[in-house]
Amino acid sequence: MSLKEDINFSLWCDFIEREFLETRFKEIIKKKYIQGATSNPAIFESSITNSLAYKQQLDMLQANNAKTIYEELALTDIKRAAFLLSDLHKNDADDGFISIEVDPLLCDNAAGTIEEGVRLYSMINSDNVMIKVPATEAGYIAMRELTSKGINVNATLIFSVEQAIKCTQALDEGIKDSNKDIKAVVSVFVSRLDRLADSDLKIKGLETSKLGIINATKCYHEINKFGNPNIRTLFASTGVKGDELSPSYYVDNLIFPNSINTAPLATIEDWVKDGSKNPASIMSEIACDKYFETLKSRGIKIDDICSKLLIDGIEAFKVSFKDLLSKLIH
Repeated sequence: MSLKEDINFSLWCDFIEREFLETRFKEIIKKKYIQGATSNPAIFESSITNSLAYKQQLDMLQANNAKTIYEELALTDIKRAAFLLSDLHKNDADDGFISIEVDPLLCDNAAGTIEEGVRLYSMINSDNVMIKVPATEAGYIAMRELTSKGINVNATLIFSVEQAIKCTQALDEGIKDSNKDIKAVVSVFVSRLDRLADSDLKIKGLETSKLGIINATKCYHEINKFGNPNIRTLFASTGVKGDELSPSYYVDNLIFPNSINTAPLATIEDWVKDGSKNPASIMSEIACDKYFETLKSRGIKIDDICSKLLIDGIEAFKVSFKDLLSKLIH
């Protein structure tokens, strides 16, 4: 039996690029290494600006404005990925999804996010697409509205437990209002917490490379309290930087029932080769809370860490998006 069959654990690939879709992507679907995929503005910025596979379409689109050009390029890839994942989705409604993020410049504009989410979903016209919405105050409004309209949503850039709860509440209400079999994921970012906080934890004599996993576990518990089978926790930001940890560390330690891990291609390949294929032990909610109390007693402010990561994450996506748009018109 596989982890998917045993505990409904899925691995999604956090990468999209046109040539990759026609080569390695097909292979890892066929070999059942992955059950879905995700994208974000930084991924598209890297793919479109560094791959020659986009040149012909890019040249043909030069009469348009930069955002229209971006959407045509990105949606071509998303439609192709959705098609390649469609058989997976037909066999398992929980999986076979591809995500595309709304314009990050709309992160504080609920109406704009809703309008763009509806438009993108309609343009792609595939039931295995998720519209990705950042977990801001405006984002919560948009998530609820989009799901109520029958649109699958990927709530993203979640660092804090509070964000996880607000996202799940919005998605739960929207899904129930829709009266449709809408799927949603709550994307909890993991490794970025460790990269930001580990130096402080080390100085204070606390174990490093633990905060991200424990925080994600606490979010997982809170998401599950809603009891909505159409909402799954997705663990994101699970690549490892440096050599101190095993390459699949953030996959191995988060193999939880009814969850997803979206990882870079290299991490997936390392996990397939050497990673754990057994369910991870899940720290109890009480133990998570005790750990946070320890952090607080040592002067580590988890709320400040999560707030900074959200601000930095949104800004990084905005910068990537603006950089990409600036490069699209010759």
